This record gives sequence, C-alpha cells and structure tokens, in this order.
Amino acid sequence: MDYQTFQSLLLVGLGYAFAGSLATGYQLLTAQPASFELLTGAARADVVLTVPFLVFAAPFIIMRNTFRACQLEGRGFVPAATATVLASFWSLASGSIVVLALQAVGVLQV
Repeated sequence: MDYQTFQSLLLVGLGYAFAGSLATGYQLLTAQPASFELLTGAARADVVLTVPFLVFAAPFIIMRNTFRACQLEGRGFVPAATATVLASFWSLASGSIVVLALQAVGVLQV
C-alpha cells in the first residue's frame, strides 16, 4: 500500500471518528440523536451553528440512517453501498479539514 492510499484511509477514519464524536456529544447534551431535521426547526440565528455541525457530523448521520433503513425497511445492498461511498467521501473531506485545522493551530506537525 502506498503512502497516499494509507493517508487517505487515515483521513477517512479520522473523519468518521470526528463525526461520531460530534453526534454522540450532541446526543449526550440534548438526549436526542442528531439529524438533518435540525435545519428545519432551527431559528435563523441557530443555522449559523447548525450548518457547520451538520457538515462535520453528516458521515455518522448518513451511516446511522442507512443501517436503520436496512434493518427496518429491508433495503438492499445497492442503496447501502451508495450511502457508504457517499459518507466515506464526505468523511475524507471532513477528515482533511480537521487535519488542516490541527496543523494551523500547531497541534499536529507533518
């Protein structure tokens, strides 16, 4: 496995871990799971905080909703695989942003 592939896999894992931490922290504080419905009930001022939260928590929310749909509705392999690929690319992007932010702050030096 070459370096770029390994780095991409680490970024995907970091993106999923960060998304899971955000969503779990939200559920711990509010006693309800994070969902995309936060945008519909949010006041205009709250959207400023809700959108960045959902941008980084989205891979976890997508995968959680996919697993639920597979269990409850019996959806097939193709929708689950499509959602997994989408969430993984999203996780790669958010993991890259997290690493860039850590580098900018000086916590991580590469």
